[in-house]
Formats: sequence, structure tokens, C-alpha cells
Amino acid sequence: MQNTTEKNTNATLKTGNGLLAMSESAALRGIAILGIMLHNYCHWLGFAVKENEYTFDAERPMQFWDKLMSFDSDLFIHFFSFFGHYGVPVFLFVSGFGLVKKYEKGLSVERRALSEDTIDSKTNLSQNSSLNALHFMKKHFLKLFRLMIIGYVVFIIVYFLRNSNASTVFSIDHVIAQLTMVINFVYKYPDKAITPGPYWFFGLMVQLYALYILLYNRWRNWKVLIVTILICWAVEWAANAYGWGAINFVRYNFIGGVLPFAMGIAYARWGRELPRMGYLALTLLSALVVLFGSFWFHGWLWVPVAVVVGAVSTVRLLPSWLLNPAAWVGALSAAIFVMHPVARELIISHYRRADIYGGIAVYVFSTFAMAMLLRYLLKYIPKP
Repeated sequence: MQNTTEKNTNATLKTGNGLLAMSESAALRGIAILGIMLHNYCHWLGFAVKENEYTFDAERPMQFWDKLMSFDSDLFIHFFSFFGHYGVPVFLFVSGFGLVKKYEKGLSVERRALSEDTIDSKTNLSQNSSLNALHFMKKHFLKLFRLMIIGYVVFIIVYFLRNSNASTVFSIDHVIAQLTMVINFVYKYPDKAITPGPYWFFGLMVQLYALYILLYNRWRNWKVLIVTILICWAVEWAANAYGWGAINFVRYNFIGGVLPFAMGIAYARWGRELPRMGYLALTLLSALVVLFGSFWFHGWLWVPVAVVVGAVSTVRLLPSWLLNPAAWVGALSAAIFVMHPVARELIISHYRRADIYGGIAVYVFSTFAMAMLLRYLLKYIPKP
């Protein structure tokens, strides 16, 4: 019986049965981190078309369109500068998907057993859920902290050695806020407080973990997902109208990330297989929606849907000779995310005005080397 179960499990991992196989999930992370890593280098180049990530500027998609139509020689840089940040919603999708696959079945069994074995089942279930939530948050906070701390310390050292304003940038309140992963929530202008910039993602993940364990895991209904998505969309709309950069603050926090995160949860619970031509059609359609949806504010708010659908469809179509390398990068993605700001800080100033593509090559090589070193060092730091 056990052997039969193992065979069925292995078959599920290979085919996906309408969901993502492990290799496909890793490949999604690999594609996402490559986009993020290249974006966070390219958008620092002065001539590159800048992105609409936290705020919306209608001029920027027009600038990208002009570069696209003129077949600009630096289109590679413009593309990753403008679109590369969409690796973040792909990561959020995979995170939501992974939480459901990892936790929901086990928690359901545990809660059913608890309700049968306790006298006051409602009271004890409530207390157990609270304890589970605290344990869940502690565990995931420590996992993020274990991953972040080495890269953060190295970045601070490098920054102090290279910049005279380091004591201001890394003031004690900023350092404490980053170490506790609340930095993007406690400052009115997070973009002026977070250094290195990509580390805002750690605070976002803490917020989304809390949302999952307190809301999405307790009420596993598609209506809950839809309602929260619509509320967050309305908040972003109102924040953009309100002014003072409110939309910037909102999108640095969980409100800006709920849409792809909830999509991952929904796909893990109710996802279905499509024929190959269906994935091909979705890939092409999604590319068009991402491009043309970027030209107006509400289209921009919903573009992550097309990004996620296109990424998943693309991965489902990849042959093994492309899937396997992407999955290898995905296995290294967490370490790449932590170390790529260090590599950028060391390299970009030497290449941003000359031999730009040589600089990108050195940056990519250095990032992968640092990431592999970090992954080796993490073996000696206990897991929570």
C-alpha cells in the first residue's frame, strides 16, 4: 500500500495533474529571479526606460513603446528595466501556491482530530489555532531572517567602505526596522528608508504570511479571495487619487501583493490542466495584455494577472532542456535575491558609463558566485 502511494505521488510530481510539478515551480522561481536581478541592475542605468512598479506614470510605457518601435540597440536593457520587476508577482504566486500545498491538508487533519478528542471543541480549537498562528509566524520569520541576515550585514559593510553617507542611510531606526521586517510598514516613504531596496520583499512576505494564516487558511472559500482582491484594488485606486505618494506606500505593503498571492492559493486549491494549445494561447494573450495593459492606471493594477498566467503557461510548455536549467536557477533563487544587491553595489559604478553589457555579464557571474557561497554558508546556520 505504501509503495502504491509513493508511486502515485511521484506521478503527480511529474505530470502536475493540472497543478505545478516541483520542477515547474522551481522553474517559475528561476525565471522570476532572473527578471528581478536584471531589473535591479538595468533600471539604475541612466538611459534606461524606468518602470512603473510602486507608482504609475503614463509617460513611461510610451517611452518603452518608442524604444520598441525604433528597435533601439539597448532594447534588452529597456525591457528588463521596464518589465523585470514583474518577477515579484511570480514569486508571490509561487509562495501562495506553496503554502497551500505544504500546510492545508495537514492542518485540516489536525483540526478534525482535535475537535473529536476535546470536550470543549470550539474553545480548544480556537486556542490551538492561535498557537498554530504564532508558531507559523515565528517559524517563517526566522526562515526569512536566517536568509536575510548574512546578505544584509555584508551589504552594510560594503556600503560603509564605499559611501560617506552610510551612517545616515543605515541609521539605528532603519536597521532595527529592517531586522524586524517592518521597514516598509512603519515609514511613510518606504522607498527612502529601505537600503538595499530589494529587501522590502522580506517585510511584504511577513505581512502575507500573516494574512494567510489568519484569514486564507481559516476560511478556504473562493469568495474570501475575491473580496480581499477587490478591497485591495479599491484601496490602490483611492490611494492613487489621494496624493502625497499614498499609492507608493500601499504598494510597498501587502495590499499591492495580494492579487498574485491569492492567485497562487486559488490555483493550488482549484487549478485544472489545459491542453497544450490552451497554454500556448494564454502565453501569447498574456504577453499582449502585459504590454498594452501597462498604458493606463487600472490596466496596470491588473497586469500581474496576465504576468502570472503567462509565466505559468510558459513553464508548462518548456521542453526539459530549458525547464531543467530554469529549475536549477530557481533552486538558487533565494540566495540570488539576497546577494544580488551586494553584487550591484560593487560592480555597477565601474560599468554604468562604459562597457555596459560587459558589466551586466560580470554582475550576473558575481551574483551567482555569491549566491552559491551563501547557500553553502546556510548549511551551518540551524533552520528554525
